[in-house]
This record gives sequence, structure tokens and C-alpha cells, in this order.
Amino acid sequence: MPENAGRVLLAYSGGLDTSCILAWLIEQGYEVYAFMADVGQEEDFEAARVKALKVGAKKFFLKDLKREFVTELIYPAVQANCIYENVYLLGTSLARPVIARGMIEVAEQEGCDFVSHGCTGKGNDQVRFELAFYGLKPDIKVVAPWRIPVFYNRFPGRQALLQYAAEKNIPVVQTASKPWSTDENLFHISYEAGILEDPNTTPPDDMWKLTSSLEAAPATPERITIEFKAGLPIKVVADDKVYTDAVDIFDALNALGRKHGIGRIDIVENRFIGVKSRGCYESPGATILRAAHIDLEGLTLDRNVRALRDQFTTVAFSRILYNGHFFTPEREFITSAIPTSQRTVNGIVRLKLYKGNVVIEGRESEEGLYDSQQSSMDELGGFEPTDASGFIAIESIRIKKWAQANNRKGQGSVAREDVYGARA
Repeated sequence: MPENAGRVLLAYSGGLDTSCILAWLIEQGYEVYAFMADVGQEEDFEAARVKALKVGAKKFFLKDLKREFVTELIYPAVQANCIYENVYLLGTSLARPVIARGMIEVAEQEGCDFVSHGCTGKGNDQVRFELAFYGLKPDIKVVAPWRIPVFYNRFPGRQALLQYAAEKNIPVVQTASKPWSTDENLFHISYEAGILEDPNTTPPDDMWKLTSSLEAAPATPERITIEFKAGLPIKVVADDKVYTDAVDIFDALNALGRKHGIGRIDIVENRFIGVKSRGCYESPGATILRAAHIDLEGLTLDRNVRALRDQFTTVAFSRILYNGHFFTPEREFITSAIPTSQRTVNGIVRLKLYKGNVVIEGRESEEGLYDSQQSSMDELGGFEPTDASGFIAIESIRIKKWAQANNRKGQGSVAREDVYGARA
């Protein structure tokens, strides 16, 4: 065992894994400092501090990162309508850059040679954390115990960790009644592993922490309004209460979504490393906010700008977040386009929240892209129907040529196509 392996800052959760890792790092000769980030999770931070110091940490650091989490990560993702594989709103991915940045700040402040984490060797978070560390401090060294053979061979499963915790007098909260792992922040909570590794196992009702079941959600709908400026929520009005602060807005939407059973999903996704993973998520406030933002864009965003943003920014930024490429040149390039795309996304959306549903009931804006007279079926409103004839004639040129070529080859477009698109 090394006499003095160096000073390491450990991303500490207070749970079994990182508590055992803390003790193991000390056993390997490291001087261990523990770091926790407050990103909105419901956590007893004082109990975690006491536990870390009892296990042997030299110092404990807690950083409140909620505001920068909302304004620097969540809000740009909302503006870009970020989503992974058409269903996952990226709640875990979004928190990693601010946590990693907080860790590097403390590591530099305390002269740490190493940073460490408790991420498994099969998961996404090891990639997200470590690429963020290197993007912020290229010369930092990372200790990843779950990729070190001497560690994972010693601790092949939970029972070995529990035995080690008992040997080291590490207090452990028994969780046999809840055989899954969770990760929580202001944006969402995730559930995976344990009984959830069978994708055909229905999650038990008592697993879900944040949201009411549809059966228990109120039978009376609730109506709210969200006002946006440049694609960002600046005001929420609900039950005669007004919220304008960024964190307060997200907290309020979370409370409303939880109450009405909004934001639950159960999916099988493709991890960055190539392994499929079953995950369950609750993202109540984010689900409401995304629905309202997308709706307002329909009224206020130019058609071609929206198409380009959807095709490039939404997809690219979502992948960047999921794959842990936040502190990269491509992320800087992509996010530089977001404010320009959102300049006209100003207005108010009225919503109804009911039994897991976010129902849009109306929207208004002064941006002027929507003209009710021009769109009307009851009046011309300045639109000349005869103009459409020339438009159709031009658009049909290439289609006619394609059809003529097919006819010459005996492959007229009226022929049926098989499932592969070849004409019979």
C-alpha cells in the first residue's frame, strides 16, 4: 500500500458505494476529500457530511449549484427542445457538467492531484464526468474504482460492499425493500438496476417518488399560464400565485407536475457505450415546460428556422448532453445558435394539467407571424388563390420528369410497391 498516494476529491453521495469507495481510497493511501453538489435533490446534506467525516474524509464540501443548473443547463435544453431517442428529457445528463465544474473548482482550490467517482464501468456517467473533468482541467488525474480490477474483483456485488461496510463501521441504510438505484436532481429522478433490469417487470407503485399515480391525481384539472421571453420562461401563474425567479419557476412547475401525475416514463435506451439499459424517470416540471415551449414556437418561430433548429440543434445538443461532450468546441458551436433561434419565441401559453396530461388550451404573442385573416377559410385576407397555381406548376416540374422517366421504363407510379419500395 502506498505511503502517500496523493490528495483526491471524491464525488460523494452518502450511499453504500461511495462510502465504501471513500474508505477504500484511504486504505490505498490517499488523503480523501468528499464533495457533494446540491442540484435540487431531496437529501439530508448534514447527515452526509457527518457520515463522510466519520468514514475518514479530511474535509467535506457542499456546493449549491441549483441556480446555475437551471439557468446554464436546463434552460438552454428547454430552448432547444432537447430529447434523447424521442422520449428521455436528459435529466441526469444535464446535471453532470455543473457537478463536474464544481468538483474541479474545489480540486484546484484544495490542491487535489486526483478526482474520483463511484460510477460503474458499464454506465454513461463515468464518461460524462471524466470527459467534463478533462475538458475543464486537462492535467487532472481520475481514480475510477469500478474500472480498477483490484477493486471490482474484491467487491463483485452488493454483499461484498455490505460486508466491507460492516468491517469499517460504515453506517448503511438498508434498502432491501427497494431493490433499485436512484439519482435525483431538480430536473428529475431516475431509477435503474435491481428488479428493473428485467424490462418486462412492471415498476411497483411505491417506487415512484415524485409524481402521483394517475389514479391518485386530482379529478379536477388545474389551469396555469407560462410566459416566455426569447424562449425562456419568465413568469408562471398558477392558483393566483405568480413566480418569476428562475429557480422558483422550476420548483413551482415541479410541484404542479407532481400533483397531477405528469412526467413519468419507462423506457429501454441505448447507452453511449453501446449497452441497452432499462430506465424509469420522473420529470414533472420539465415535461410541462417543454410542452408549452414547443407550442409557442408553432405560433412565433419561422418555419425554416424551426426546421433547421429541429434537424441540427435539437438532435446535436441532445447527443452532446447524453454523451458527456458538454465542455467541447462542438457544444460551444451548437449553443451559440440557440439565442438567435429564440428571439421571436415570446408570448403566453395557457395549459390544463390533468391526470398525467399537459393540455394546451391557448396561446398568444405579439410577434406577428400568425395572421388570422390570412389563415381564415372565410376570407382572402390578402392571399391571392391564383398565386398557388404558379407555385404548384414550379413544384411539379421535377415530379413530372420523375414520373415520365418511370413510365418510359414501364415503372409507372400507379404500380404497387413491395415492402422494400421496389415496384411490382
